[in-house]
Amino acid sequence: VQLQAYGGGLVHAGGSLRLSCAASGRTFSMGWFRQAPGKEREFVAAISRSGGLTYYADFVKGRFTISRDNANTTVYLQMNSLKPEDTAVYYCAADRGPNLRVDPRGYDYWGQGTQVTVSS
Repeated sequence: VQLQAYGGGLVHAGGSLRLSCAASGRTFSMGWFRQAPGKEREFVAAISRSGGLTYYADFVKGRFTISRDNANTTVYLQMNSLKPEDTAVYYCAADRGPNLRVDPRGYDYWGQGTQVTVSS
């Protein structure tokens, strides 16, 4: 299984970015995580295989939206109202299980990460 995350970049505070993660192979539950310098990797959002269930970290609720396309091969993270504290490397991950997980240890496959930088 290969995951390819892309769409990061530099944006001013209040701006928007959309991250994409293309997954080869079968359909998985998917999650987005992020890791800032000197900090642990933290959960951002997750979506079920069908796309019918989503779950968000409190600090992104109302600003970020996770979704997936009809073929369920690409997962998106629409990020609006970005803040400087959102600056991090963002990773997508795939979980072979049916549940939505917030613990990164529950995910089986990881993409390479894409840098998001929000300037103040």
